[in-house]
Parts: sequence; C-alpha cells; structure tokens
Amino acid sequence: MTDEEERVRPSGVWATAVGVARVRALESERENALFRDPLARAFATAGGLWPSSPALPGDEAARRRRLAVAFSIVIRTKFLDDLLQQAAASGVRQVVLLGAGMDSRAFRMDWPDGTRLFEVDTAAPLAFKASVLRQERAVARCERITVAVDLREDWPGALAAAGHDPTAPTVWIAEGLLIYLPEDAVELLLARIGAQSAAGSRLGLTLGSRGVIERFGADATPGSAASMWVSEMPDDPVAWLAEHGWDASSHTLRERAAAYGRPISTPPQHDEGPGGLVSAVRP
Repeated sequence: MTDEEERVRPSGVWATAVGVARVRALESERENALFRDPLARAFATAGGLWPSSPALPGDEAARRRRLAVAFSIVIRTKFLDDLLQQAAASGVRQVVLLGAGMDSRAFRMDWPDGTRLFEVDTAAPLAFKASVLRQERAVARCERITVAVDLREDWPGALAAAGHDPTAPTVWIAEGLLIYLPEDAVELLLARIGAQSAAGSRLGLTLGSRGVIERFGADATPGSAASMWVSEMPDDPVAWLAEHGWDASSHTLRERAAAYGRPISTPPQHDEGPGGLVSAVRP
C-alpha cells in the first residue's frame, strides 16, 4: 500500500493546518516572499487543497475575511521565524512546536548544531505529515522528534519521555493554537509551559484579537477554521504573561506587516489595542 493510500484524510481542527500550508505555498511562489516553504505545496496537495481550495461562499465580505486570515498567516509565520532565529542566536537549542500541524521549520530553516526540535501534536496529523515527508524525501536540518499526544492530556510527561530537558532553555511556539482552546485550557497550557521553562527560555504566541470571533466567526461556514474559534486574547496580554512569569512584548498585525514591507493600506476599522503577535522571555 502506498503512502497516499494509507494517508488519513484531514478532519476537525487539524485539517486547518492543511489550509495554513496552502497559504504558505502561495506565499512561497511570490517573487518577494517573506519566507520559502518548499514542503507547503506537498501538504496542501495531499490534503486536497492544491491547486485550489473548495468553493466557499462568494459574497464580497466573506472573500475579504478569507484574504485577511491568509494575510495574517503570512505575517505571523514571518514573525515566528524571526523569533526562532533570535532564540537560536542567543544559544537556545531546544524548540517545542505545540500543535505543530504542517509546520516545516525543521526542514526549511537553518539550525545550529545540537538543536533538537520537538513537534507535539495528535497522532493523526503526525501520521499524515510523515507520509508526505516520506513521499518528498524530506531531510530535517536538525534533530526532529515527534511527540504524539493530545494537548488535553499529559503532554509534558510525553515531552519529557521524548527527551526534552526542562533544565535547559527552550523556545516554545504556539502558532494558531490558542484561539481553538477555551480559556481554562489556555491557562493550563501556559502553566505547564512555565513549569518546563528554564531561565532564558523564549515563547512565541499568536492570539485571537479582541472581537475577532464576532467579526469572523459569527457567520463562518460550518467546519471552517473560524467556526471553531473559541478564545480571544486578554485585554492586556503583556500583564497576563507577566502573571505566568514571562517578560513579554505584543505587536499588532499592522505593525509587523509594515515592518516586513507589506503595509496594510486600509485604515483600522476600530481602535487597535494590544496585538496578538506575542514574544516573551523567561527571566
């Protein structure tokens, strides 16, 4: 039986990771791409989203929302790429991707010798991903370790069993994850991360902006990413993370887009408070 015949079809929340891969594949084809993800197209193809995604509601408002989500994925990818490069330059050699999905950073980024990258996700997306990686003959540029566990379960125990060392600094990435978790689960996740983080650890989060569920989720198509959003960021993410022991900075999508040469031309439609792109350091 071939990898394609064995492959589990994307479903539920993790199916959105294939949609993210499609966005990254489209960005990678741009002449002035903010990043290049050579595996993204293969993930999107395997998930049935390449060369095009299934037809969606065609009204103009829905189209604008889809474009806005895709734009945010591009900007957050670049933001977290930079954070990881900075962490590596500071000497951090452990990386943990929580809800890793179709993330290909182990394969597309340059890593210092001795880097260990842990991809934590449930078994189904990891199996789907493994079949595509075999098909593409992809070779990781660091030591890549997959940890098949549900984040609602004892993932710190599974991570430790896979070789994570909580006494050494770690850079943690939760990209496009927290918006799918209820607030109590987000608090538990942050507490668990903190318990495994030595001084000098780094943290990169993407948070659902205030009001995003109302603007995007109210009339979202059933089964779409927005239809599964349940959590928005706190009013003051910097103070919130300080309570969890982190020195944090937050950035708006508009700020980062301008810094990357992709300014948002339209004026904000509401007062922009703290941003949902967050970086933090464990003192």
